[in-house]
Amino acid sequence: MPRKPIARDAVLDAFEALLIEVGERAATLDAVAKRAGVSKGGLLYHFPNKEALITALLGRLDLLADEDTELMKAAPDGSAAYFIRSSLWADTPMDRAFVAATRLAEVAHEETRRRFAAIQQRWLDVLAEDVGPEVAKAVSYMGDGLYFNAIFEGGQEGGNAGREADVEILLGVLERLRK
Repeated sequence: MPRKPIARDAVLDAFEALLIEVGERAATLDAVAKRAGVSKGGLLYHFPNKEALITALLGRLDLLADEDTELMKAAPDGSAAYFIRSSLWADTPMDRAFVAATRLAEVAHEETRRRFAAIQQRWLDVLAEDVGPEVAKAVSYMGDGLYFNAIFEGGQEGGNAGREADVEILLGVLERLRK
């Protein structure tokens, strides 16, 4: 009888959390199994090795980035405004998958770097449809700056303090750049 997908998701969630909290080196198979509350054999049933966990995490990231791209395209005030507004840490599944994957990119995991480049290009393409290619780059850097400064200043918890005002300032700058 196949195991429940819930166990697979719990293992993947545990891997994601460990990447965020302690980094790639400490996210061992034993640590993931312990965090997920499964035996190592239970983990290996779903993910035969660490690379299989990474592949699943990157699949999750791709799916969430695709959903985010569709939300950008459908945003009533434009994809650029959506991108800026959504560039604050909100502990969403996208935030968690993104930060977990950055831990893999930090250790030069080439497939992760390739996926990030593809996601960034999709976002830039959507932004360029809204504001043109030059302003799209500026919007991308605005969003990246918001996101990473919030994390640097307060970690994932509390990193948005005062950032809502910055979002409004950047939205004003965006409007001036649109003209």
